[in-house]
Amino acid sequence: MEREVMDLDAYVARTRTGPCYICAFLAGEPGYRHERVYEDDAHVAYLDKYPTLPGKVLVAPKAHIEHVVRDLDEAAYSRLMLVVRKVALAVEEVFAPERTYLLSLGSAQGNSHLHWHIAGLPQGVPYERQQYHALMTENGVLAPTAEESTDIANRLRRAMG
Repeated sequence: MEREVMDLDAYVARTRTGPCYICAFLAGEPGYRHERVYEDDAHVAYLDKYPTLPGKVLVAPKAHIEHVVRDLDEAAYSRLMLVVRKVALAVEEVFAPERTYLLSLGSAQGNSHLHWHIAGLPQGVPYERQQYHALMTENGVLAPTAEESTDIANRLRRAMG
């Protein structure tokens, strides 16, 4: 997959002035579609719209929760993390990464809906391009076609059984 430059100004404007993208996605609003890879009553996992690594997946609670520690009781946190683990294991099965990164990012100023990033670092990436460098959209994003995204989602769903 080719990398393309991401319009960071447009992204920031959308995340800071638009609706919560996860809530909009779950409501089926046009322009907020994502390829789902897993869903249960309380959680959803979907392909990142701006992936920096192949098969990058986001996992979120369906409820609009903003803080990873304060807003979840122990049982809800454990259930969410079991979904993160299930999806991460599927990413590992499908992509055989050197390392799997798990991060909860976002801000009260934009992308406030709690979500976890699952990103598999491909084998052989030079050390200086690993870790945060591999995750930063400033270094370009992958541009999978709709067919490639559907294929990735299907492979991940099969891996999760």
